[in-house]
Amino acid sequence: MNPPLERNRKFTAALLLAPMVLLLLGFLVVPVAGVLRSSFLDGDYLLEGTGFTVGHYLRFFSDSYYSSILWETFVDGVIVSLICLVVGFPTGYSLARLPPLARRWRTIIVILPLTLSLVVIVFGWLIILGRNGLLNSVLFNLGIISSPKTLLFTRPAVILVLVQQFLPFMILSVLSVVTQIDPVLEQAASNLRANRLVTFRRVIIPLATPGILVGCNLVFVLSISAFITPRLIGGNRVPMLGSLIYERIMSEFNWPSGAAMAFILFVAGLGFTAAFNALAASRLVMGGRLHAR
Repeated sequence: MNPPLERNRKFTAALLLAPMVLLLLGFLVVPVAGVLRSSFLDGDYLLEGTGFTVGHYLRFFSDSYYSSILWETFVDGVIVSLICLVVGFPTGYSLARLPPLARRWRTIIVILPLTLSLVVIVFGWLIILGRNGLLNSVLFNLGIISSPKTLLFTRPAVILVLVQQFLPFMILSVLSVVTQIDPVLEQAASNLRANRLVTFRRVIIPLATPGILVGCNLVFVLSISAFITPRLIGGNRVPMLGSLIYERIMSEFNWPSGAAMAFILFVAGLGFTAAFNALAASRLVMGGRLHAR
């Protein structure tokens, strides 16, 4: 290959990548570095700390209260991801098998909730789940309950609202992958006398695994980092690390402690998703080798 042509090609590629790299440096690397530096300040307020200490991290891991909140946050994230997968995969699959015009309009319906403000959605759920709200009124009029129940400030309520908020991400992730799976493969499996369940398990799911992983990662990360929904729907009865970080920084103005908890959540979430993806990839490779034999 001509060396000048190769250099020009590399230079063009570098120019095309430069805006993305600068954007990541300015809006991801620099803020994360700032949070990391703030977490090692020795004071309880951002402007009064100048030294270096790991006391905020030691305080977090030595207190079982914070460890339990971190654990519950991750459990809630996994539950929300599984519910979104169970509900979103059939929806995304059915959308992918529709004609293009019908799929376009139904996809718009899926995307519409993402255009609303998160605060508006949460306040709507406050009205629905309140003691005098829509859900209690319907259950009372149907005779299912004899008196209004406390639906707010419970963990199921928080999980329900998180599922409603992040379900479109799972549907869109599955939809984008299933649309690339040729329906002829399903017809071939049917011709080989495979029923719908076997075709779904042996053909559709393995080919749709990338979309499933992307959807699970998105929903999990968004769930564990949520702070508006746990704060308003769960209150003090359902603490999650995101809402605790918000209170520590915005209410107590304890930036170093909040930064330490934020960085712990960042590293723990990154490690969990990396381990999950590595495990899923290894299982996928092993399954492919077994099918090849």
